[in-house]
Amino acid sequence: MGDIGGGEAASAGEAALIPAPDRVSVPGGAAAGARCVVDTDTGIEAAEGTERVARWLRSTVGAATGLPFAPYREGESRIQSRTQDGRVRLRIVPALADELGGPESYRLTAENRVVTLDGASEAGLFWAAGTFRQLLGPEAFRRAPVSGRDTWEFPALTVHDSPRFGWRGLLLDVARHFMPKDGVLRYLDLMAAHKLNVLHLHLTDDQGWRIEIRRYPGLTETGSWRARTKFGHRASPLWEEKPHGGYYTQDDIREIVAYAAERHITVVPEIDVPGHSQAAVAAYPELGNTDVVDTSALSVWDTWGINSNVLAPTDNTLRFYEGVFEEVLEMFPARFIHIGGDECPKDQWQKSSAAQERIAALGLADEDQLQSWFVRHFDTWLGARGRRLIGWDEILQGGLAPGAAVSSWRGYEGGVTAARAGHDVVMCPEQYVYLDHRQAPGDEEPVPIGFVRTLEDVYRFEPVPAALTEAEARHVLGTQANVWTEALEDARRVDYQAFPRLAAFAEVAWSRLPAPAERDFADFERRMTAHYRRLDALGVAYRPPTGPRPWQRRPGVPGRPLDGPPPNR
Repeated sequence: MGDIGGGEAASAGEAALIPAPDRVSVPGGAAAGARCVVDTDTGIEAAEGTERVARWLRSTVGAATGLPFAPYREGESRIQSRTQDGRVRLRIVPALADELGGPESYRLTAENRVVTLDGASEAGLFWAAGTFRQLLGPEAFRRAPVSGRDTWEFPALTVHDSPRFGWRGLLLDVARHFMPKDGVLRYLDLMAAHKLNVLHLHLTDDQGWRIEIRRYPGLTETGSWRARTKFGHRASPLWEEKPHGGYYTQDDIREIVAYAAERHITVVPEIDVPGHSQAAVAAYPELGNTDVVDTSALSVWDTWGINSNVLAPTDNTLRFYEGVFEEVLEMFPARFIHIGGDECPKDQWQKSSAAQERIAALGLADEDQLQSWFVRHFDTWLGARGRRLIGWDEILQGGLAPGAAVSSWRGYEGGVTAARAGHDVVMCPEQYVYLDHRQAPGDEEPVPIGFVRTLEDVYRFEPVPAALTEAEARHVLGTQANVWTEALEDARRVDYQAFPRLAAFAEVAWSRLPAPAERDFADFERRMTAHYRRLDALGVAYRPPTGPRPWQRRPGVPGRPLDGPPPNR
């Protein structure tokens, strides 16, 4: 973290930046305690290629502060008594990539009445603009001015910064509980405020299909709604006896993707195959193992857990999902397409004569290799279209497809195995960064799931397994926090589970922190004191440090708490 909070930059501590930048210092020649002033006469000087960032500053920071940020033109002094007009200078400086460490690097310099934001790319410039917003204070995170003031000031400083990882992700599970489009757009803003850059959108599962596929309208007509919903853990006796559902039209998806791109966030869709597919089978029964179960009697699943109704390994199923993915590729320009591949019980394949004939015809050893064949098919299919397949670490079973990347969720082991075999990895072990897991022990935590993972636990998470060599570690693309929504029935519950831990995760993903035991959590907590006010301004229903507020509790709704520390595997 360089000088953050250190002696050279006494102003850095006051800035309370999250995630912590590489280095914060006092600009050369600036006096101790010097301030930078931004006011209604501050313009934006936007160099070529910076127009989108200028627009974001006006529409977001300008809306919150009431500052017009008019275009600045040299020589058009609006205040004759000042020797230097106030301005925010936006520039793309490609050389910063080599100087600071990659295309998302930036440098921010604030002194007197001039703020200079330099980015190695437009993405780096956008992250610099986000740091500038933090420097202005919590009120800069509102949607309209509340203070009535026309002057904003903060410490004069210089920030040099770049991210540790290129993949800094958040998974939102909109399949179990649907999040309307406005909620997704809101989470893109929250991600941008924390310099996260990959939204993994979990769009299909047993409990719902959430994306319009025009050639298969039944996927949303039937698959997007369930009759009722289990309330709490799957062992709970409670039900919410009303229909639940919803889906995104293709225009909704394009809007989400465009909104994300403006914030330099990539949206990676997940379409689950061959497990977690009962919603699809309910809509198109021929996709299931019809020689084992009456698939026409299946409906969208209304409870949680691992479902035995998986896709049949037939040519018809392959052609159907190729059609699905053709439309998905049109909507999502992301390089990676997630195909799930996790928690696929083999019971029906073991009993299915059609599946056993397919195993024999392909010369496969068992059902694990059959799943591998399924995954390899789509690895090849996506590769031929310039995309890359990524799946959960179960896709290692039976042999990993040549071009596939792995989301390592069952601990570190899958990621280690994949990296050693030369495959790229995103580290998201459930024991550390599954944010649906409970945040504290005790009965007051709402619907307590899994292990206790405190704010400090997340802050001390290390994405790169110690078992990897330096060369193998280069296959770790980055890290991701996952928010599964079985027990999260609405946006306020998602907020509660995600925050403040997502802020700690963002610092882990962005900042070059010391080893976990050496991290200064006390300093992070001190900076969080200011950051909570930013979250308040953003309307985030986070878990307070003192515990849940009365309306955040869910008394009497059973969860599944696991005691003790999580297994370190």
